[in-house]
Amino acid sequence: MPEKRIMLDVLKGETVSPPPLWMMRQAGRYLPEYRETRKRAGSFLDLCYDPDLAVEVTLQPIERFGFDASILFSDILVVPNALGRDVRFEEGRGPILKPITAAEISALNSETFHVNLEPVYETVRRLRVKLPGPTTLIGFCGAPWTVATYMIAGHGTPDQGPARLFAYREPEAFARLLTILADHSAAYLIRQIEAGADVVQIFDSWSGVLDEPSFEAFCVEPVAEIVRQVKAAHPDVPVIGFPKGAGDRYRDYRKKTGIAGLGLDWTVPLSMAKTLQREGAVQGNLDPLRLVAGGKALADGVEAILGSLGGGPLIFNLGHGITPETPVAHVEAMVKMVRSHR
Repeated sequence: MPEKRIMLDVLKGETVSPPPLWMMRQAGRYLPEYRETRKRAGSFLDLCYDPDLAVEVTLQPIERFGFDASILFSDILVVPNALGRDVRFEEGRGPILKPITAAEISALNSETFHVNLEPVYETVRRLRVKLPGPTTLIGFCGAPWTVATYMIAGHGTPDQGPARLFAYREPEAFARLLTILADHSAAYLIRQIEAGADVVQIFDSWSGVLDEPSFEAFCVEPVAEIVRQVKAAHPDVPVIGFPKGAGDRYRDYRKKTGIAGLGLDWTVPLSMAKTLQREGAVQGNLDPLRLVAGGKALADGVEAILGSLGGGPLIFNLGHGITPETPVAHVEAMVKMVRSHR
């Protein structure tokens, strides 16, 4: 009999107590062992594309904290990189890309897409063998809108103004870019599932900057297409969607996109989260800075989430990625609090 992976039960709508627990960016700079591995890797992308090192850093938080899920160590920008766009990461600045023009969108190179991403698939294959049996393996991609914002601006911006303006001025080109990204992201997730991922998550980190019609066209529709393609290939594999900053639009996101699990950022009121939970599993949504602060701030945040959502299908997580300055001892305290909940 295969070992039980409780996160999969929750994504089917079951209540598990204590709830499964993992953290976005759980393999990262807050861990001293990650920083050591990162030094050996050279560049950040070298780390993403080196299966030996990517497996090593993916396993580090599992070995230290025993989380119920392990998320593949990679980055959302490997998709444009695999399509032939130059991507690099600079310390203190984050990702840097050559901004794409409307004319260059049709020239994106699909021919070697999966060849370029083979190291990622190899990482997933190795992880499935090395992870403890009860640990859920999560694959992921960036949502087309969020990936497109970096491709157009060439870097992160506070309100993604360059991408929004591009979409208004060049609607046909922008729609074509979203279609290309949706199709290739779906193919990327399908390959991750075939390599051993139990669940896949779609990160839409910049969905909160859009007006209502743009949210529907740029966030909902492309993610719905990814989910459609993934379900056609692997109908039993759950998809988690994380439309950070979506606010009131969280209410219809699950129904419109077809996702199984709904990732909530820390600004979502727990009363609203409880309503959303009636339709299926929710994931979240501790403020990452409560984890940095520790003490009463952390305890109050954990208690509030478990008190409101612990009686339904919940995957305990942060409302965004863990920050580098987070003390390891605070993560240990959080894990203990969640695991002692009944």
